[in-house]
Amino acid sequence: MRLVPHSIQGRMLLLSAVATAIALALAGALIAGVLARFVTQGIDRRLDAELALIASAVGNDGSIDRPRLARLQGALEAGPGWRWRIETPLAGFGSDDMPVADIAPPRPRREHDAGAEPVRPIDGRDARGERVHARQLRIQTSAGVVLLTAAAPRDVIERPVRDTLLPLLLTLAALGLVLGAAAWLQIRLGLRPVRRLRDAVVAIRAGGAHSIGGAQPSELRPLADELNALVRDNEAALAAARGSAANLAHALKTPVATLALALRGDPREQQVERIDRTIRHHLARARMAAASTRAATPLDAAVRALLEVIARLHADRRIAIAVDVTPHLMVAIDPADFDELLGNLLDNAMRHARSRVAVRARAEGRVARITIADDGPGIPTEDRARATQAGVRLDERSDGHGFGLAIARELATLHGGALTLDEAAGGGLAASVTVPLSRGGEGA
Repeated sequence: MRLVPHSIQGRMLLLSAVATAIALALAGALIAGVLARFVTQGIDRRLDAELALIASAVGNDGSIDRPRLARLQGALEAGPGWRWRIETPLAGFGSDDMPVADIAPPRPRREHDAGAEPVRPIDGRDARGERVHARQLRIQTSAGVVLLTAAAPRDVIERPVRDTLLPLLLTLAALGLVLGAAAWLQIRLGLRPVRRLRDAVVAIRAGGAHSIGGAQPSELRPLADELNALVRDNEAALAAARGSAANLAHALKTPVATLALALRGDPREQQVERIDRTIRHHLARARMAAASTRAATPLDAAVRALLEVIARLHADRRIAIAVDVTPHLMVAIDPADFDELLGNLLDNAMRHARSRVAVRARAEGRVARITIADDGPGIPTEDRARATQAGVRLDERSDGHGFGLAIARELATLHGGALTLDEAAGGGLAASVTVPLSRGGEGA
């Protein structure tokens, strides 16, 4: 399972979510610690006040003023679990379940210290094992050291913290949602130039633009410049290729015309005429290339016009033709190239079909998929790749020359599409070709 998203937006959102969660967790822990320390300081002040009251009942000779302690009893026992204790060298007074475990070692006494040592905090357990928080004071008397202890149950500190944590966590969760929404909005707005750049590239590919324009952010400007340079290089290479094809066609035009004159009346004259038509087609296309943008061909009309011609050519075979083409589709391909591409596929299907041919065309994203299926013998899986090679004839009994599928594949590839061969439903061959849709090619 992949934990890191593929998209930049997903990765940025994940990073923002992790950083926000860590920051909120740290903030929650710090706030809880500050709150616990604040509550502890309040309890410590109360315990120190109790120690002061207890100390007022201890004489300099270590004697205990018991009547005074009796009067202070209500103030010293603030509630269940609150305890106090006086330990003298001779006896102890106060709560019976004391002492509290002393985990803070006493501070070494210095000569200039007064009679009482500073109050020391104690966190431990009482005689019943319950957790307590206490304050302890040592008083030096003539009879010896007197130990005063005032303790409170640890729950008086933890309960306010617990009661505050729930609204605190809810507040932090709401803050996390607000920060998450802000991060999502920031990332969406921040990546908007990237989406505009993608749309500009799509427009160039569909023939609606020749370059990436508009003001680009400084981070994307070098990429836009490189893409524009790539478009210019591709256009120059395409122009050079078309020029070479035009030169070749022009060079062949005169020899072919001479050959046609020499073969007049010969059965091979038809093949020479076919070569001459092909040369003229490429010459015409080369002449238009300099000023042309990517052409747009109405798919439905072009398919039906081709079928009408192909059906007349194979009228003697009585092949049923079914057509299912989505209307209003426009494909980004020259009409002559489209006729040559689809004409070869339709002619191949009509020559090998037993009784029917089905033509289906649908839009799939930014391309149109055209499938021509027949109920003929089909092509075995292992021979399908070889069948699209120029000059290969798998059926020697037919009158083809082995160039139809190869020409269709080359034209599809030239225009950014592809040709695939598969088995038709019920047997036979299904030839599928994809060609790019022109801008607005899905129609109304």
